[in-house]
Amino acid sequence: MTLASLATALAGIGAAVMAVLALLFWRDPAQAMRLTTHRAEALPQVMVDRYAAFGVLAVGAALSGDPVVIAWLFSAFALMGFADAWIYARAGYAFAKHLAAGVAALVVVAVALAGRAGEGNL
Repeated sequence: MTLASLATALAGIGAAVMAVLALLFWRDPAQAMRLTTHRAEALPQVMVDRYAAFGVLAVGAALSGDPVVIAWLFSAFALMGFADAWIYARAGYAFAKHLAAGVAALVVVAVALAGRAGEGNL
């Protein structure tokens, strides 16, 4: 096994762990909070590092110059924006900023995929 294939396998394992955590939070948020040792009162501070991490990911995607990487990342950003908008809208809270973030991310996806198709690689 090469280091590249090991990195790919480890990334797959990381994706599986994230999927399990997402399911746990979906099924039983209180249990998932206990399991992951997250604290609701720390959420504002946690969001600082989350947004910083998202920014680092976006810089990495931009520096890669790879339209597929850009489209994949911003698809995830669109999912987050739309999901947050849905959560807030259902609860009766303002959701326009989250919806706008989802739409903006989707525009990046569309432009990246159009650029890829323009290269004849779609």
